[in-house]
Amino acid sequence: MAHVEIVDQTIRDGPQSLWGMRIRAGMVTKVAPQLRAAGFHTLDVPGGSFFTVMLRHLREDPVASFAHIRRLLRGQTLRCGTRPSSTGRYGIASYASMDFYTRFMVQRLGIDAFWIYDCLYDMPEMERRARSVHEAGGEVVPAVMYGISPVHTDAWYAERVREMVGWGITSSIYVEDAPGILTPERCRTLIPALVEAAGDVPVELHCHNTTGLAPLNYLIGIEHGIRRIHTCSRPVANGPSLPSTEMMLVNLESAGHTHPIDASTLAPVAEHFERVALQEGHPLGAVTEYDRRIYDHQLPGGMTGTFKAQLVEHGMEDRFDAVLEEIPRVREELGYPVSATPFSQLIGTQALLNVVSGDRYSITTDEVVLYTMEAYGKPPAPIDPDVKDRLLSSPAGKRLAGFRRPDLTLEELRIQSGGPHVSDEDLFRLIFTPQEDLDATAAAGPLRTDYAFREKPADLLARAMDAKHARRVSLHSPGVSIDLAR
Repeated sequence: MAHVEIVDQTIRDGPQSLWGMRIRAGMVTKVAPQLRAAGFHTLDVPGGSFFTVMLRHLREDPVASFAHIRRLLRGQTLRCGTRPSSTGRYGIASYASMDFYTRFMVQRLGIDAFWIYDCLYDMPEMERRARSVHEAGGEVVPAVMYGISPVHTDAWYAERVREMVGWGITSSIYVEDAPGILTPERCRTLIPALVEAAGDVPVELHCHNTTGLAPLNYLIGIEHGIRRIHTCSRPVANGPSLPSTEMMLVNLESAGHTHPIDASTLAPVAEHFERVALQEGHPLGAVTEYDRRIYDHQLPGGMTGTFKAQLVEHGMEDRFDAVLEEIPRVREELGYPVSATPFSQLIGTQALLNVVSGDRYSITTDEVVLYTMEAYGKPPAPIDPDVKDRLLSSPAGKRLAGFRRPDLTLEELRIQSGGPHVSDEDLFRLIFTPQEDLDATAAAGPLRTDYAFREKPADLLARAMDAKHARRVSLHSPGVSIDLAR
């Protein structure tokens, strides 16, 4: 039997998978004491593209937001994600921008660790990113992003793990099944290969519960050496998100394993986030019906919620099934990249454009063209030559011909962002969004560190009537007026 640690994803991957990243700092305030006291090994927290959403859609300052969360969760290990090509926006960022982001997150905002992922497995770029994190003072947790293709065999993944461990600065290996496509059969061969390749470095497992098989895969993984799993509070768990902490503790105990979690802290967190989800109109986590198509389109959990929200925004929600059918074809033609950020969005967007236009690859995006030019790294398999020719001869392909990664120094980046007077805080914000979003966020006022629930009139009335010394109760709202006396 094993002692199993838990990495909590309640305020990161849960909201990413189910809420389209719409989480505010104030939503964390009330339950921070329980999150701190629960006994989690690590809390994964918002970073990167979350900050773009905060500024653009929530008008919330990520610097103030993250500083608030860090204060709330003092003493708790906090981790967020990063990748070699960008901090949060799509496209390719300069090394100076990436290194500045890392230092600011570690040294100014108090992040403890980064999980580092690259779905094309450009290992020199991953190592460079890892060393940037290490030099800034953060723990290095390189990620194995799981996908299914003729290229991605157990031996192929194991060799990548050996390289990651060989850097000499790796704290643990993070294995993520973002689409939720790991089968129990493959788990029984893949996990032993990765654990063996990692040697003394611990391996942790992060599986989305898209098919309902993630809890079983966790138990199988533990049998083969996994000692750390990722879960969420029940309202933001399951479906495209991860297994719930509540049920995984039951499963662990039933299987004879031990864990460090104080289960009494879980209910207040779940009750709080259920109320938040209902008030905000976000779906509650639920185990979904098994859908065999996931093994074809491999759409990851985080992308499912975000992509559906984007389709609704553009009035195209009725095209979702057609896009699912197009995604595996596009992925094969583009050389089988593992489906996680940014390539899940890249492939999904191209599939959508193919379906909507009716003329495949007649419309494309700069990101797809840059991918085709290997600006993100070399694809796992060759790109279909006809598709490659069409993309590179498109207007975007001609415009981006000869693209090179931006090679700005930090001083040049600061001047480009507004001049030498630009503060580190504003430079950090400008990494994620244009100045107009910063101005709109500033105009929205200071960060709200609380979150107020709107009470239903009936609940207010019942509570008022329960007050022993109340002689009169008046309730007035649009269309309703109640005046009661004892």
